[in-house]
Amino acid sequence: MVTNRKEYDGFLHTHLDIRQGRDCIYNQRSPSKFQDIIPIDRPSMMNKTVQAACPHDCPDACAVLIQVEDGKATKIQGDPGHPVTRGFLCAKVTKYLDRVYSPDRVLYPMKRVKPKGPEHFGPAAFERITWDEALNTISSRLQAISDEFGPESILPYSYGGTLGVLNNASMDMRFFHRLGASQLERTICATAGGDAVISVLGKKLGTEPEQFPHARFILVWGANIHGNSIHLWPFIEEAKHKGAKLVVIDPYRTRTAAVADWHIPINPGTDVVLALGMMRIIIDEKLHDADYVAKYTLGFDELVRKVHEPLYELQSVARFTGIAAEDVLRLAREYATARPAVIRANYGLQRTPNGGMAMRAITMLPCLTGSWKEIGGGMVLSTSGSFPVNKDALARPDLMLKSPLRRAARKVNMSALGEALNELGTEGDRDNPKVKAVFVYNSNPAAVAPNHNSVVHGFLRDDLFTVVHEQFFTDTTDYADILLPATTFFEHKELQTSYGHYYIQLSQQAIAPLGEAKSNVDTFQQLALKMGFDQGADGDGCFRQSVDEMIESALDVTTTDKRGWLKGITRERLETEPSLRLNFRGKGQEDASSAPFLPFAEGGFFTPSGKAEFYSANLKAMGLDPVAEFIPAEESRLSIKAKEFPLELLARKSDNHLNSTFCNIPIHQKLEGETPNRVELSAMDAIARGIQDGDTVRIFNQRGSIEMPAHVNGSVRPGVVAAKLNWARLTPGGKNINVLTAENLTDIGGGATFYACLVEVEKAD
Repeated sequence: MVTNRKEYDGFLHTHLDIRQGRDCIYNQRSPSKFQDIIPIDRPSMMNKTVQAACPHDCPDACAVLIQVEDGKATKIQGDPGHPVTRGFLCAKVTKYLDRVYSPDRVLYPMKRVKPKGPEHFGPAAFERITWDEALNTISSRLQAISDEFGPESILPYSYGGTLGVLNNASMDMRFFHRLGASQLERTICATAGGDAVISVLGKKLGTEPEQFPHARFILVWGANIHGNSIHLWPFIEEAKHKGAKLVVIDPYRTRTAAVADWHIPINPGTDVVLALGMMRIIIDEKLHDADYVAKYTLGFDELVRKVHEPLYELQSVARFTGIAAEDVLRLAREYATARPAVIRANYGLQRTPNGGMAMRAITMLPCLTGSWKEIGGGMVLSTSGSFPVNKDALARPDLMLKSPLRRAARKVNMSALGEALNELGTEGDRDNPKVKAVFVYNSNPAAVAPNHNSVVHGFLRDDLFTVVHEQFFTDTTDYADILLPATTFFEHKELQTSYGHYYIQLSQQAIAPLGEAKSNVDTFQQLALKMGFDQGADGDGCFRQSVDEMIESALDVTTTDKRGWLKGITRERLETEPSLRLNFRGKGQEDASSAPFLPFAEGGFFTPSGKAEFYSANLKAMGLDPVAEFIPAEESRLSIKAKEFPLELLARKSDNHLNSTFCNIPIHQKLEGETPNRVELSAMDAIARGIQDGDTVRIFNQRGSIEMPAHVNGSVRPGVVAAKLNWARLTPGGKNINVLTAENLTDIGGGATFYACLVEVEKAD
């Protein structure tokens, strides 16, 4: 057990490869107390240290300290006072000053003066304009488009560029709801797994990081802790020092898999088969917790019948998953008998057509073994369901009734953006119009959206008006008519939740916005006022709320906080205590501020039945298997398409980028090296194609092709290839791996299926 700061310093130096700047960067010998840590309402020119929180799309939501001298940020470091992130930062954020003060920042509003497309990149394609001209242009164009084609012809497109509560979904939502724009279904990342967890547990909750040191068996399923949840790693290391076993299930040999006690490669998209096969063994050998199952679960008999279907018999499981039968047996037995055992799952495994069912089956495992009863047991995909902030007060969906539609607008799935831009709607039909305007913020769809060729084809339409709110010139700004400068988290105040721990934080503004950059809140507020949304019979004062008032609205949880988890947590309190654990109380506990959170130790599930649902009536009503089932993906080694395209592509994320964020920053490019621009394949597949390490190869399927060097390094098994996401313009040929991915959707949640993609590889001419 790490008990003091000195031991923790040594612990990190021993177990994290910080000297190479890879797994994390820890600010050595940070003092235990910092002077002049003060809350602020606006930037000051005095020297100070400002407490903030990282809002990027990562479960850790790190507490950070930003040193400011004469109005300029001079240093960023982790806040040692945060119980989970504990004073160190990942390699991405430790270099954040390079991002804030990059010479490539977009700092002023601009309008396009050159044709759209990657041939005209950066400032040369635009002309600087004032904010007033930008707002006038945008408001007049959107109003004209709404009047002619209907407001649903306007599509907002955003996701996780920031996960701050306000700048992710508040004033922007109010604006588009009042406008009557199409509603965007934000599905591209997490809905399949999230909705699957909810179908079993009723809410996205899980084992808190602080409990991992108590575990004796840690099953990391489809998660690369070293790449995207680095603050969990010290807790896992502590468990390993106490004798815990670390097992990783992943089709790719990640950095986490490389240091595991046991790496189990699995064929992509077959996780549901393995989970159901494990449960069959656990039930047949009576390794389940019969008492817990009887008291706190629903549908055990249906689960028993499901796992005894021939498909989930041991030899069948081995055949589909590519895992030896004896290893499947060993895994099931070790997981069920080790106490406590915990599962850390992540979202990669749910990005297949069967991904929802896979996550649902994995979520059933601790309900079957009863490991929710134990400190250090259970599982976690996300903790985001624990923060009952008042989302309706922020987003104001009721404003749609004040829009020209006088009803809820249609919904458009962001995972099918290419289809939305090219095929959705009918010309001249106001009830189902074509998309005529897109407003992009918090996202870079020309890089991250599947079926890249279709997406950019849509963006190139002459009749499409596109606005992009961004920090940099990205793949997507290549198609912007109007480009607006966006702030970083250093430059605005924010309320921050997490999907990896149970602390809510207030992130203070550290510096004044650079140039004329504006936050999402400011941008959409000014646009709403420009369009008169605060005026007339349908006017609403919400468009004049200050940031502090919006934070107070978010924390006004009378109707949303049924269990009192946010009780007593106010903006005023957060101003002086910027990181607060949620108020979890068990039976007889008056103060559970530091007690382990065991959400389901005695049942208490948030499902319709109040129990963990092995059988879901809701899924049955949707026409899905109410337990779980395996249906081979349309693009997998099991499909007929594999005859033409026999290799399964893993469209992976880079360790030193965050989706497409940081791809353009030189220090991050240096950390990542050449890995974003090469395809990894097995020696067997390379030999069969006459390919040697370093050869330029063509990766292709029916949707597109890219060329990049081959890397034969043992990271994948035969039949699988892997390549990483990068900006298209930073990839050879100006195309990234999403020219290969499809817009097929997941079984649950309508999510993207990046990891169900068949390709062929050949030597380039």
